[in-house]
Amino acid sequence: MGELSRMIQQRLDDAYASLRSAHADGDTYLADIRQEEINDLRRIAANNDIGVEAPRCD
Repeated sequence: MGELSRMIQQRLDDAYASLRSAHADGDTYLADIRQEEINDLRRIAANNDIGVEAPRCD
């Protein structure tokens, strides 16, 4: 499961970065898409008993 865990964490990191960028640009459509992606990834992680890190605030 190590690979799945790393893949989910990387995709979450990317999605959070894109979400911050979308908010900064005022792109609500992209922000909604990224939020749904984050929700899906967190659900997949929970269903597979994978702990994920909190989003990085950079």
